[in-house]
Amino acid sequence: MQQIKKNELKPHLSKYWKIPPDHNARFVAAMEDILEVYARPYNPKFPVVCMDESSVQLIGEVQEPVPAAPGHPVLIDDEYVRNGVASIFLEVEPLGAKRKVKITDRRTRIDWACFIKEMLEDRYADAEQVVLVMDNLNTHDTASLYAAFPPEEARRLAERLEIHYTPKHGSWLNIAEIELSA
Repeated sequence: MQQIKKNELKPHLSKYWKIPPDHNARFVAAMEDILEVYARPYNPKFPVVCMDESSVQLIGEVQEPVPAAPGHPVLIDDEYVRNGVASIFLEVEPLGAKRKVKITDRRTRIDWACFIKEMLEDRYADAEQVVLVMDNLNTHDTASLYAAFPPEEARRLAERLEIHYTPKHGSWLNIAEIELSA
């Protein structure tokens, strides 16, 4: 019987990873599409905008933190109070050096549609079309615009979008996702 050295096995530790689908044609095609979008020169009439959203837990302090003092960091108690959750919608225009964050109570189809409408009408009103990079979450499609707005308005908004989806397991290609994960 083989003897195992002490501390050689660490069953409490684990690593997770996604094996890259090197030979997955759908992944490669979508990845190359995104990379070609990122290689486009800056054009304010056709800005490349990346968007993503994430849920975050809102926490509060049980004890007031002890302020930092010379040679000592801030002391924060590890106990906290849960104050619910919020959704962060992030829009990043890498070549235009622009960012917009919107906080909502939830992230539904309607919330996404309203975020897109604000983006198109407020921040990119002068753009002919916004080149939008995002993951393929079920709310991220033009059907959400039709669920939120009258058909004429939904169509007008949809026509101003050129949508490019990151591949499945390729959300790391979305600059907004990278920023939210940082």
